[in-house]
Amino acid sequence: MIKNIIYIIFSILLSLLQLDMNAQNSNTATNTQTTIGARPKLVVGIVIDQMRYDYITRFYGQFDGGGFKKMIADGFLCKNHHYNYIPTKTASGHASIATGTTPSNHGILGNNWYDKEKKEKIYCVEDLGVSPVGTSSYEGKKSPSQLQLTTLADQNRLHTQRRGKTISISLKDRAAILSGGHMANAAYWFRGKDQGSWISSSYYMDRLPQWVLDFNESNAIDNYFKKWEPLHDIQSYGESGKDNTNFERGFKGKEDPKFPYDLEILKSSNKNYDIIKSTPFGNDLTIDFAIKAIDGEQLGKDTETDFLLISFSSTDYIGHNFGVNSKEIEDTYLRLDKGLERLLLSLDARIGKGAYTVYLTSDHGATNVPQFLKSVKIPAGYFKEASFKIDLKNYVYLLYNLQDLILDISNNQVFLNEELMKQKGLNPNKIQYQIAQYILKHKDIKNVYTRTQLENTSYSSGIASFVQQGFHQKRSGDILYTLNPFTVAYAKTGSAHGSGYTYDTHVPLLFYGFGINKGHTSEKTLAIDIAPTIASLLGIAFPNGATGTVISSAID
Repeated sequence: MIKNIIYIIFSILLSLLQLDMNAQNSNTATNTQTTIGARPKLVVGIVIDQMRYDYITRFYGQFDGGGFKKMIADGFLCKNHHYNYIPTKTASGHASIATGTTPSNHGILGNNWYDKEKKEKIYCVEDLGVSPVGTSSYEGKKSPSQLQLTTLADQNRLHTQRRGKTISISLKDRAAILSGGHMANAAYWFRGKDQGSWISSSYYMDRLPQWVLDFNESNAIDNYFKKWEPLHDIQSYGESGKDNTNFERGFKGKEDPKFPYDLEILKSSNKNYDIIKSTPFGNDLTIDFAIKAIDGEQLGKDTETDFLLISFSSTDYIGHNFGVNSKEIEDTYLRLDKGLERLLLSLDARIGKGAYTVYLTSDHGATNVPQFLKSVKIPAGYFKEASFKIDLKNYVYLLYNLQDLILDISNNQVFLNEELMKQKGLNPNKIQYQIAQYILKHKDIKNVYTRTQLENTSYSSGIASFVQQGFHQKRSGDILYTLNPFTVAYAKTGSAHGSGYTYDTHVPLLFYGFGINKGHTSEKTLAIDIAPTIASLLGIAFPNGATGTVISSAID
């Protein structure tokens, strides 16, 4: 009798256990299906031009809770995030974030470069074959034709049979165009000067949509001509230097680079609407236009994932003007923090909390003003590029008695005349080596590499690998050189960038929202990892030349 009762109880427990296992298996299958099938309604890619990583840590105590702090607390922060190539320029940075690879592959070698076929300098998004839209200016003749690979947003468009939209926005044309890629529904950039409106090109559309026309034709843009004064008591700005120093440039029409700046008074001396770009109000203008884009384009309103790509350019203009240690930079980031809060709240209201994914990063960092560094006994300096070019051309002329052996010197590269070398029977390897050795003697030069070296050696670490990752076989020069740390070819006021040193490569990376884990990592991540990570989250193909890897700790 007792044995029968025990057997019955055992059978019941076994049945219950089996039911529980079946339920778990069913849940696992459902979760897997959900994980694979679920996607955010909208991906918002934010690039803050010239934002060093330490701006987060420097200004963290002054940030409010709804911007940077919210993204850090509820999202995933990569603390050791870098670029792995030279030059660290705006165009190259945006292209690398978008394509998931370096200039050696995507072909955007800087903002400008020397075209060896045309034998002239070209601009990274210049396209004389398209027409301006929203302006009669040459500034509208732009497209992504120089970008040689697909972007993350392109792959989303392909994956969704072009049903998923891509809208890209920035004050700078190169930032908007290179972020959006080849298949963007629209890229918009701001034309200042006497016009003051958002424009595009015939690559994207025949005419501006009504919502853009309405924004341009309203008085909204004139409202940004206001007085720029500290958001808080300037005495509380303890994370920057003095308000008025010799390391800042300021605005024309104002004697000293110090607060306040009355834009209504200063605009006539500073190209009218252009002055907005060089103040925090340029960031506000960008946010306002981006929110209008969400509504005007009905982003995130259907079952397909859309992309909204926003690049904040004012941070770069202000950094170049006042320097990374200025009161103006500190105030700019406190204001941008509030702007990000406003953007996130708008996304919550329009798309839904937890229904969108954000990544926030920068296209490059910046150096402290070398004059400032020298004043505090840190080795720094200025590279006199004009005299260097004259000296190098004279050396080559005396060596070979040929006037046109050097075609161009730009972007820390020397371009040799291949046709002339063939005609004269000269050995290119020998000439490269001789010029490299001469350049290396210059007091401001750190390293020199020849085309022969870069094509025949694989560098896996250090500055040499950065140079190689920025070297494009068809578009780059024949001798490439790097400058000493904290040495720039720039004016003696304001900050610069472009090197492979950590002050230019170390930038923030934040993921936030749908599909993102809470946490942080100090493991090294790269700018080229962003596109593969978001592509993996979306379950779409990586950009066709991507060489980055998935930051799995952020999304798994």
